[in-house]
Amino acid sequence: MTKEINLHLVSDSTGGTLNGVVKACMAQFSDVMPIEHLWNLVREERQIDNLMKTVAEQPGPVLFTLVDDALAHYLQEKCKEAGVPSVAVLQPIMQNLSDYLGIKGKSLPGLQHMLDEEYFARIDAMDYALHHDDGQRTGRSLAEADVILLGVSRTSKTPTCLYLANRGVKAANIPLVPDIPLPQEIFTLKKPLFVGLTESPARLVELRTNRLEHLGETQKTDYLQPEKVKEEVAKARQLYTRMGWPVIDVTRRSVEETAAEILTLLSRKREIEQQQKQDKKRQDDTQQPQSLQK
Repeated sequence: MTKEINLHLVSDSTGGTLNGVVKACMAQFSDVMPIEHLWNLVREERQIDNLMKTVAEQPGPVLFTLVDDALAHYLQEKCKEAGVPSVAVLQPIMQNLSDYLGIKGKSLPGLQHMLDEEYFARIDAMDYALHHDDGQRTGRSLAEADVILLGVSRTSKTPTCLYLANRGVKAANIPLVPDIPLPQEIFTLKKPLFVGLTESPARLVELRTNRLEHLGETQKTDYLQPEKVKEEVAKARQLYTRMGWPVIDVTRRSVEETAAEILTLLSRKREIEQQQKQDKKRQDDTQQPQSLQK
């Protein structure tokens, strides 16, 4: 039997951080249906007074991310009066960091959403992903990519690219279509990390069938034939092996898990490249005096 619970989420900013934490926590509780009440941009006591009226009518835990200590204390006191638990989501982390660094935090709401260089990098990456989706563009612009994903149809290439873009990573994706060769220029690219995505043929047939039914198409084609799909997957894997590209099986993975592994691969690639640059510089510095003597 599913148990419903009211969750009151109070934030002095957009609530994105709090929402992510709550989703991660609630995923650990089966048969529980959270009813979320969102209170964003809460920066004054009168706003707390107003939201507490709803808390009184629909009691439930109050989780908050308020960096203003006085405002957080005010909310906690109001929750105590109402007899509902309150949880300061950021406070333990902020306090431990403050103790370790010996520096008090600024206590200014919304700093993570300031229009800084990282913000514009994410916007640029999102624009790049949208314009390089499903092999829309090839040629020189692909050389700008941080990551290029390849895979047969329905291997989550697009959502993975968009997720990576939200992390500031320029990601393009190219579909592997039977009897259509890949653009030759991609084999000359040095900067991007190439990643091959694969999935079990049975799962692909299921996803493709659902997709076509949603579009109102019922005609049977090679696109849905199990043997043909199995052949597609096999040829894709052969390509990945031949090119030495890392492979991720997305059959039992969420987009977030796939993206997390790609980010790890990208980080390692950059570390190796940085180490190679440092080694080359040391080598050049060692050889320089000899050339000067000549």
